[in-house]
Amino acid sequence: MNNKQLTIIKIGGNVIDNSEKLHEFLIDFTALPGDKILVHGGGKIATELGESLGIETKMVEGRRITDIETLRIVTMVYAGLINKNMVAQLQAKGSNAIGLTGADGNIIKAKKRPIIKVSPSGGDLEGAEIDYGFVGDLDDNSVSAEMIDSLLKAGLVPVLCAITHDGATQLLNTNADTIASSVAVAMSSLYETRLVYCFEKKGVLKDVNDDASVVREIKAAEFEGLKADGTVQGGMIPKLHNAFEAIKKGVSAVYIGKADELNELANGTFGTKMLK
Repeated sequence: MNNKQLTIIKIGGNVIDNSEKLHEFLIDFTALPGDKILVHGGGKIATELGESLGIETKMVEGRRITDIETLRIVTMVYAGLINKNMVAQLQAKGSNAIGLTGADGNIIKAKKRPIIKVSPSGGDLEGAEIDYGFVGDLDDNSVSAEMIDSLLKAGLVPVLCAITHDGATQLLNTNADTIASSVAVAMSSLYETRLVYCFEKKGVLKDVNDDASVVREIKAAEFEGLKADGTVQGGMIPKLHNAFEAIKKGVSAVYIGKADELNELANGTFGTKMLK
């Protein structure tokens, strides 16, 4: 059993897009005790910048198609504007942060997603071939736990954006939830690791319109049933899938909840906890 503890926090656009919320979140993040890592996505800025440059956002079943122009935009926004803004704010708050893509230090090496043929039960897309473009998928060997560990031992707080690389010069756009899960799994060999997903709700809700209907705990065996009855739907499905995969592969605890209750969320007294 590892005695060293590590907290990995993932935040999304609902925090990033609101400067006041981001400021308060980074204060709370800085106050968290012990070693920690922050993983972030992009929010609306990349979409708005793309539109201003005449670059259309293309989505298939809720997933962004990352063509070469979109890759340039998300790299500039995720790895540049958003990442460095967070690092500067964390430095001002006393947290010695270092902003990174997966290419830096070869921390996260991804594989370009292959063209996918939609299954026979794929509805309107049945039989279609979908090319997601420059999207990176991760496997069990993608994350360099040793390099991340060296940064933590140097007293640094890694801030990881959703840009990875393939080891052969190509940058790739990778889902930030997946990055958080994969980093947590890799680090669990060195630390007792807990993973926290922050989003706009207080946790997984029985009724999406009722913030008081938080499901406090979900076991892996209950996941399929919650999808079937509609309790878990849309973007929560891949989030919970990543959560249960992380637990199965050694992460000690996974929590999902609202960013403005970060301390309680990270301690398991708020939000939804995933169980084996």
